[in-house]
Amino acid sequence: MIDDFLAGDLTEVEAAVRAAAAAEIMPRHRQLAAHEIVEKNGPHDLVTTADRLAEEHLTASLSRLLPGSVVVGEEAVHADPKVYEALGGEAPVWIVDPVDGTRQFVRGETGFCTLVALAHRGELLASWTYAAALDEMAVAVRGRGATLNGAPIRSGSPAPDAVLRVAMSHPDYTTDAQKQALLGLRTEGIDARPCGSAGLEYLAVARGDLDALAFNWEYAWDHAAGLLLVTEAGGAQATLSGAPFRITGGNDLPFTAARDRATADRILAALRTGA
Repeated sequence: MIDDFLAGDLTEVEAAVRAAAAAEIMPRHRQLAAHEIVEKNGPHDLVTTADRLAEEHLTASLSRLLPGSVVVGEEAVHADPKVYEALGGEAPVWIVDPVDGTRQFVRGETGFCTLVALAHRGELLASWTYAAALDEMAVAVRGRGATLNGAPIRSGSPAPDAVLRVAMSHPDYTTDAQKQALLGLRTEGIDARPCGSAGLEYLAVARGDLDALAFNWEYAWDHAAGLLLVTEAGGAQATLSGAPFRITGGNDLPFTAARDRATADRILAALRTGA
């Protein structure tokens, strides 16, 4: 079933992602009323009407495209944490973040995107990263490479003597212990800054505009699409132990995604000095 689907016309998935953004996200961009913005777990964890309705839209459309599949969406998991367990099940799973970069969306900025990934038995198979406000659609399919608006992209490698540009977990989202682990990035040869939308940061690595990422959290909806995108663009990823990141969880954090293996190894070495 899943092999036949992947061999078929995946532009239907792209169309579904675009349709959800057009119907539920972009009409509310810079048009949100106060009652359409709600705190979930604190002032830095927001959800909007656009998040909820876009996820509902995608849940319906993606399930129709692949009968027998299930959806693990950020908002569905917030309502019922047991939904997350489907990542380890036998059914194909759509992993959905309807609005990645909700804070930027709420502020009326353009730095947000919709993330969709397809996985089966813990393995990432395809992903879609759609920055609706920027009209950018990045697609990755396992073993087939990565594209941006239909054109192939490659992550490349930093110059040997270049200072590495790194986006890391935003301080607002990290505990004191996590901040300590990330201190290893405050070293010569690395220029680290807080991340914005995780999905757009992954895209920046995949297209070679950013050298690496370092994150302390492992929610699959934030990382699944981007990890496959970076990998298919020629990049590398690994957790603190050196093992690959698992979307089912239980990873040794922090982890990194980088333009190439050598860069990933440099970031891991720096993180280990802070951990």
